[in-house]
Amino acid sequence: MRRGAAAVAALLCLGAACLLGRGFDPRAWLPLRRGRLLSGAELARYRGAPGDPGLYLAVLGRVFDVERGRKHYGPGGAYSGLAGRDATRAFATGDFSAAGLVDDVSALSPGQMLSVQSWLSFYSDHYEPVGKLVGRFYDENGAPTEALRQAEDAIEEALKFQAESEQRKQQFPPCNSEWSSAVGSRFWCSKQSGGVSRDWTGVPRKLFLPGSRGSGNTAAAPRWLSSAS
Repeated sequence: MRRGAAAVAALLCLGAACLLGRGFDPRAWLPLRRGRLLSGAELARYRGAPGDPGLYLAVLGRVFDVERGRKHYGPGGAYSGLAGRDATRAFATGDFSAAGLVDDVSALSPGQMLSVQSWLSFYSDHYEPVGKLVGRFYDENGAPTEALRQAEDAIEEALKFQAESEQRKQQFPPCNSEWSSAVGSRFWCSKQSGGVSRDWTGVPRKLFLPGSRGSGNTAAAPRWLSSAS
C-alpha cells in the first residue's frame, strides 16, 4: 500500500512539473476568495474566452463575476468590451471604443456620475462581488485612493443636486409645449404637466436660476404670480 501511494504521488508530482514547465499557472484555476486583490493583468485574463478562468468586469475598481450574464459580456456579446477590465467611463458615456473603455472618470458630468453610481448599484445587487482592482481606485493594500475619494465626492454632489432639482420641480413644475410652422411655439400648463400632480394649473413663466445661462418654462401657481409677473 505504501509503495502504491508513493507511486501515485510521484506521478502527480511529475505531471505537475510538466504542466508548470509548459507555463501552466495553478493559481488561475483556484476559486478567487471574496475580497481578493487583482492586478490589471490578472483581471484581463477573465474575459470569458475558451480557456479563461472566468468572466469578470470592474466598476470604480470593484470587481464582479458576470458569468450569469455571459450572453451580454462574453465573447460576441454586446458588452464584451467591458469584460476583463475597469471601463467605468464607458458605463456613463456609452463610448465602447478603445479610448472610451477606460476607468478615468475625472471629467464626467454630475449626470454621468449618477449613471456610474446606478451601474455600480446594479452590479452589487445582481452579481457576485469578487474583490478589488489594484490601480486607479485601490492601492496594493486594497485601500481607497484619492481618485476613488474624488469620484465618491462627485457622486455625492450629484445626488445632492438631483434632490434639489426634484424639490424645485415640485415647486415650479414644467409646462407643456409644442411647436408648429403655422403657430410657432405654444406653452400651457395643466394639473399634470411636468409629471407633477397638483390641485392647481398655474400659468407659464420663465424660471431663471442663479449662475445658469438659460431659462426654463415653468408653471407659476397663483401664490407666485405677484413675483413672477
